[in-house]
Amino acid sequence: MSVSIIDRLQAIFQDVRVSEFMNPDVIYVTPDKTLLHVKEIMRIKRISGVPVVDDKKRVVGIVSLEDIIKALEGSYIKDSVEKRMTKNVVCLKETDTLQDAVKIFEKYGYGRFPVVDDEEKLVGIVTKHDIIYFLLAKLGIMYLHDKRMEEVLEKGTSLITGEGLEKGKADFVFHIDYFDVNMIGIGASKLKRFLLERGVDEELARRIAIATYEAEANVVIHSESDGYIYCFIDNEKITVRVEDRGKGIENLELAMREGYSTAPDHIRELGFGAGMGLPNMKRYSDKMVIISEVGKGVIVEMVFFRRDRGEDRGDSGKTGA
Repeated sequence: MSVSIIDRLQAIFQDVRVSEFMNPDVIYVTPDKTLLHVKEIMRIKRISGVPVVDDKKRVVGIVSLEDIIKALEGSYIKDSVEKRMTKNVVCLKETDTLQDAVKIFEKYGYGRFPVVDDEEKLVGIVTKHDIIYFLLAKLGIMYLHDKRMEEVLEKGTSLITGEGLEKGKADFVFHIDYFDVNMIGIGASKLKRFLLERGVDEELARRIAIATYEAEANVVIHSESDGYIYCFIDNEKITVRVEDRGKGIENLELAMREGYSTAPDHIRELGFGAGMGLPNMKRYSDKMVIISEVGKGVIVEMVFFRRDRGEDRGDSGKTGA
């Protein structure tokens, strides 16, 4: 789990109930199904675990991707779910708090936990990503105005998910030259073309290009430093990171206000610097995090969920077996 994010935010939302961030559209199976059936569900839905319920929809077991792998290796993939499922299932209550959920994740280390009501019936499922996405959605945007700049630059980890974002493994890289205002948008345009060539939905590519354009413009107008655009693509999301090593932002909260701008007059005369850059980046991305340290630059990370692929939130899907 992205510990740095949880540590910062769980104190604020520690009393929020599990029912507020669980995924209610949980896929489940019954004990009479085969592991082969479960394997196909996991493949089609791109999930990594399925609760098992009885005829009253009470959780009686769970089958994980690891169980499927073992079944394939042991040549018993056609066995019934009841015979091979994990029976001692740890469940969350829908009335449990966020703090309770975090403790359960830390204690057991599993990737997902079924959620049950007072009658022990399955009502949802919670993954690590569900917690992170809920917290970020509550905040809308995180302002990380601290000493993490060097750490993030050196380790190459996502500010939002904690996953690795090594620059050398980026799917797209563009160097931003801050000397020429007329070059603003070249990187965003090339990124959009690249995404379309990779089969990304046109509307999603458009949103990414708009947000990236604003980030690119901020580097040229405000940073007094070269910058880079990095794009990382996977089946679930597209992550864009724009970073520079320039002046930094003194007051992020103020900079997020629509219409606020520190752009000089000659830049405004060219049609830039209207004070909509950061607000537009927030508006067009699904998640956005900013790190800024005065004199050391700015890192903006934006996540765009791939609804063109059927967004996989870890264990989402329609209820059914």
